[in-house]
Amino acid sequence: MKTSNKINFSRRAFLQTSTLASGGMLIGFNLFTACKEDVKPPIDLSLLNYNDFNAFIKISDEGKVTIFSPNPEIGQGVKTSMPMLIAEELDVAWDDVHVVQGALDTKNYSRQVAGGSQSLRHGWEPLRQTGATARQMLVNAAATRWGILPSECKTKNGVITNSNGDILGYGDVAIEAAQLEVPEEVALKDPKDFTIIGQGKSNVDIDEIITGKPLFGLDYKVEGMQYASILRPPAFGQKLVSFDDTATRGVNGVNDVIKFGDKVAVLANNTWAAMKGKKALKAEWNQDSQAESTALHDEKLMAILNGDTFDTRREDGDVKKAFAEADTVLERTYETPFVPHNCMEPMNFFAHVSTNKIELVGPIQTPAGTASRIAKMLGRDESEVSLEMTRMGGGFGRRLYGDFALEAAEVSHLAKKPVKVVFSREDDMTDGIYRPAIKYRIAASIKDGKLTGYHLKEAAINSNMYGLIPNFFPAGAIENYKVDTANYKSNITTGAWRAPYTNVLASCEQSFFDELAETMQVDRIQLHKDLLEKVKGTTDEQIQYSPERLQGVIDLVVDKSNWGNTKEGVYQGFAVYYCHNTHVAEIADIEMENGYPVVKKVTCAVDCGIVVNPLGANNQVVGGVIDGIGHSMYGELTFENGMPQSNNFNSYQLIRMHQTPQVDVHFVKNNLAPTGLGEPTLPPVGGAIANAIYAATGQRLLKMPYMKHYEPQKIIG
Repeated sequence: MKTSNKINFSRRAFLQTSTLASGGMLIGFNLFTACKEDVKPPIDLSLLNYNDFNAFIKISDEGKVTIFSPNPEIGQGVKTSMPMLIAEELDVAWDDVHVVQGALDTKNYSRQVAGGSQSLRHGWEPLRQTGATARQMLVNAAATRWGILPSECKTKNGVITNSNGDILGYGDVAIEAAQLEVPEEVALKDPKDFTIIGQGKSNVDIDEIITGKPLFGLDYKVEGMQYASILRPPAFGQKLVSFDDTATRGVNGVNDVIKFGDKVAVLANNTWAAMKGKKALKAEWNQDSQAESTALHDEKLMAILNGDTFDTRREDGDVKKAFAEADTVLERTYETPFVPHNCMEPMNFFAHVSTNKIELVGPIQTPAGTASRIAKMLGRDESEVSLEMTRMGGGFGRRLYGDFALEAAEVSHLAKKPVKVVFSREDDMTDGIYRPAIKYRIAASIKDGKLTGYHLKEAAINSNMYGLIPNFFPAGAIENYKVDTANYKSNITTGAWRAPYTNVLASCEQSFFDELAETMQVDRIQLHKDLLEKVKGTTDEQIQYSPERLQGVIDLVVDKSNWGNTKEGVYQGFAVYYCHNTHVAEIADIEMENGYPVVKKVTCAVDCGIVVNPLGANNQVVGGVIDGIGHSMYGELTFENGMPQSNNFNSYQLIRMHQTPQVDVHFVKNNLAPTGLGEPTLPPVGGAIANAIYAATGQRLLKMPYMKHYEPQKIIG
């Protein structure tokens, strides 16, 4: 007998499929939000421990599905792509899916972090298992009702059928499913059977974004909330001596002024009054430590490169001997500046600290770590902290640190009111956590026309490459290979910036390899492929990249870019790199206009495994390339007496619309597990551009930003 895809109780009832902290699955039926108070639950809710699991899925009696996306959304698309994994294995129609941002839940979710291009990579198996387990339990419930084996049932678009023609909607069997044993093993789909994964899906928030609906941290507000604008030391190393808030308290809308540490918060009814009040503050500062400048940094980093005090990260063979026996040694020093993050949405965060709980809401890449730090700062138990994540108007690593959230919590604690801290653009740029200035010295030895040795030295402000980077290409491809690092400790705050460590290293190394190929008088593409051949079959477990996959993207980009066969006046540059588990090759086309190079097109080949959402993936690739072009060509933040010399976009150049090129994106097709896309396409583009500029002008650009150091009078042809 055919049955209706309806049930006769509250239409807001829903199925919850969840991951236990132990890793097992639990399914529960939740009537807590039933629209009728007198509705009696069809099962004993006391049997379900809602504290032990976290819901990923809700299914209404109409078959509509709500999927919670656990990871922070910073524009990388995980709020769309991660639910796609669940929906695929749950076997529901994507048009019937509604996606909701999940809140912080350290007990039941794992790795609620946006960073390192790792969300899809880590979620690939667990989220598919979540959907498949829920589907299997629904099938088991239907089979029990029909008195048949589960293997006799099929699912499609949220409907279960059998060979007798019987039909049940997922909502019809939610109650029974909630009471069944959780299967220990479930079968996942073969990639050839995917109907959602691999199909381009629009951003689930796109309608709200383009119509200006509240989504971002800056949109969030509650009754009685105070807006806080904070006066911070104007230069790194300064400390607050005293301040006068007389004029500030006279500003209409300002309600309070609170000192905390070396900062002063102005609380007001709106951001305009708060920021105006901050400008009216009079403060005296003293210099607690050295007032650093860009000139000092250049001096310190160059002294490090010229010295002999380094930490050796990797050493193969005998580099010293290879250089001593070489016919030719090529050595170059590359220099890269500080850069800020410049997220479109300035830093902001909401906090309401009360006697029994701490409510936090805002854009953060590390919700768990931030909540923990706030609890520790206030001497409270972490169980008292709740944190809701808003969509972020960019992150790029800046929102990993949560300093702005700690400020909000501390000010709320002192004011005993709900508070939202809001940075101005000037606050954002001058009190940042910047990509550090770095200098690289790369040398290679050549003997009998062969590359015999390679030595990379890095001198950085505050932090160096972590353990994996020395195991990226060309590690394993050169018999005598060494990587040394050292740093200068600065009071200027530095940290992760989109594609940390590799964002400039790739440009420098690939520029060096272009010149190395020319010095060796070999084809620059073939040089890479020959070196990769040497890595194949290696037993070195430290090597992180795949030589076969790097060769694959090289072949693809050469094929798609018309390499070496462009029209007259078009100059090309090549770069290839592996980072964040993804292999990328890029070729930049530039043309000369009024004596200056203009990037016209970038062809990008990417091997990131299965492309979950091609539409979102394409956007990520294009965004990474354009961001890489902008910062390699124009981005630079300098310091004088500890003070950033740019505080807004009138003095700091971002790439402009008319400077953005055509970006052609090509993905290697395979059935390997997906890897990240938010970062890997940025690092190679700087090298591809530098090499194209050399092809056009004969100039080897060794310093970023390129346009600051480019000499337009030196033009060939």
